[in-house]
Amino acid sequence: MRALVVYESMFGNTQEVARAVAAGLRPSLEVELCEVGRAPALADLDVDLLVVGAPTHAFGLSRAGTREDAATRGEGPVLSAGTGVREWLDAAAPVRGGLAVAAFDTHVRSPRVPGRASVAAQRRLRHLGARIACPAESFWVHGYTGPLLDGELDRARRWGEVLGARVAGALAT
Repeated sequence: MRALVVYESMFGNTQEVARAVAAGLRPSLEVELCEVGRAPALADLDVDLLVVGAPTHAFGLSRAGTREDAATRGEGPVLSAGTGVREWLDAAAPVRGGLAVAAFDTHVRSPRVPGRASVAAQRRLRHLGARIACPAESFWVHGYTGPLLDGELDRARRWGEVLGARVAGALAT
């Protein structure tokens, strides 16, 4: 059983969470990790589980303009400067029936900002024919550039463990 974790990351926080989620999935599934700019087309996936992660920008998934703005806030180049999860999903054809998916985001803890990239990603994936394997999850960062709050990587790994066990159990029946 195979999983693909696709992530978009500006300052490395979402990438760190993606790595922790992948580590949590590994006891149950064979896992590949991929930055969204290098991700295969959704219709070409041959996996049992797709996990999508993105930072929350302007109440949801990033856009070219919000990524440009993020680049001005950081102290170095951003990781996902080109294609974001929004564009990757917008370019997608419907997925094979019943592909299990899950989504997570990174989100500022304070100030409290509404909207979640993970919910927007799951909504798009559901419209493409995917099956939501678990509710969307948020992992918290300090301010706009991070770092992650203490304990968030452990929580991400545990979320991956639960998700992997749930999907592997469903596939085994």
